[in-house]
Amino acid sequence: MISRKFLFSRLSLILAVFVLFSVAAPAQTFDAVKKQVRTHMLSNGMKFIVLERHDAPVAAFHVYADVGSANESYGITGISHILEHMAFKGTTTVGTKDFAAESKVLDELDAAYTEMRQEETRVNPDQAKLAQLKAKFTDLEKKAKDFVINNEYFDMMMREGDAGVNAYTSNDATQYINYLPSNRLEFWMAMTSDRFLNPIFREFFKERDVIQEERRLGVETQPTGKLMEDFMAVAFKAHPYHHEVVGHMSDLQAITRKDVEDYFKKFYSPSNLTVGIVGDVKAAEVFKLAETYFSRVPSGPRPEPVRTKEPEQWGERRVAVSAKSQPFLLIGYHVPDARNKDSRAIEALANILGQGRSSRLYTTLVKDKKIAAMVQAMSGFPSDKFPNLFAVIAMPAAGKTAAECQAAIEEELEKIKKDAVTEDELTKFKRSTIKSALAQLRSNPNMAALLTYADVVLGDYGKAFDQIDEIKALTAEDIKRVANQYLVKTNRTIGEIVTEK
Repeated sequence: MISRKFLFSRLSLILAVFVLFSVAAPAQTFDAVKKQVRTHMLSNGMKFIVLERHDAPVAAFHVYADVGSANESYGITGISHILEHMAFKGTTTVGTKDFAAESKVLDELDAAYTEMRQEETRVNPDQAKLAQLKAKFTDLEKKAKDFVINNEYFDMMMREGDAGVNAYTSNDATQYINYLPSNRLEFWMAMTSDRFLNPIFREFFKERDVIQEERRLGVETQPTGKLMEDFMAVAFKAHPYHHEVVGHMSDLQAITRKDVEDYFKKFYSPSNLTVGIVGDVKAAEVFKLAETYFSRVPSGPRPEPVRTKEPEQWGERRVAVSAKSQPFLLIGYHVPDARNKDSRAIEALANILGQGRSSRLYTTLVKDKKIAAMVQAMSGFPSDKFPNLFAVIAMPAAGKTAAECQAAIEEELEKIKKDAVTEDELTKFKRSTIKSALAQLRSNPNMAALLTYADVVLGDYGKAFDQIDEIKALTAEDIKRVANQYLVKTNRTIGEIVTEK
């Protein structure tokens, strides 16, 4: 359920909105669609954004929690992702056979774990005592499991027709998704409000072990996973983009259920949650039911924003990972966040430079010089709420080196800095972006995701619509300017996998 980047490209989603309504409803103006969106803020600070679409009897539900790995501090990295897993474990009434009895066992289990950890971390642990504590802990885990109704939340949602129950964690957010028949609106309100009002993080230690295995498979046994982790730690020396969403193994092994409960209280207050609902619903009914079900969730202060800003980079940085693997090259340049006026031009630069088989880098490195098997450029890496990276990745072809690929990449960058992109390339970028957006399912879930993202990250759901004018106004000179401003040697980090013989 981890997503290194937001599930859909921000730009593609924005254009999907534009194309969807200009094609499906030509009589409507773009401004008219924007005016159809309705919002409502509960007294506890929780915001609801609704767009009525009555073409099919279904609705998408998207809960955007404004918390991701960038909000984590040392000692609890990976906790945002753990909490995402825990959110499916049920409540005081869902997922349990007898919560009153279960809660007592869970308290005993937490106490046993604390005692066991204290003994483990002593300078000279008493091994006999430690073995007894581990046995006690294992017995309590089994006892707690007897109260669990496995996957009851999933089963209940699917019985009601949920075709899209899911969740994912990124550097910037944790998001919860449902897609139900529209006549199950009140059912969703009851179930989801209960998740935020009465969460119980049962089977915590079991799920924590699962996430540790995710880390082993995704990072520690994968050469590119190792490179990515080391690269981000070097590229971001201060900002919390420097650690992986999955977290550090030592933190995953030490985080407690109490840590997760405290994190939930801090970051899952209603004032930090935004809900997008798109489909065959009536906004007035949504807001009325929201008052009934979600107003009962106690309010709390909005969490303090991330304090740390990545300082200016003073010179090129390099990182290398040795592995029994083919070579791999990763170059990252620091660029501004999604709200910055240059973000549109940076996206266009990434597209023209290295997205698709007709891009400059693919044409030069793969087709013409045949020094790379794969090459790609991207913006908003690893995420875009905060200043991030413009990244280029390349996999050298057999017998070729990362150095050859880097030299060819730099050559293409210099061409854009000197001569700019052509008008044909810029036009193709705009048209191809619209085409790719059309190729995606123009669905209610896409729209719900877009509205919540725009409201939280861009500052207003209306920004999703307003940015179309910025894209239309983009010029070749804009792209040339950002290339010269940001893609400079002192602003970059270079990472590579060095093949072990």
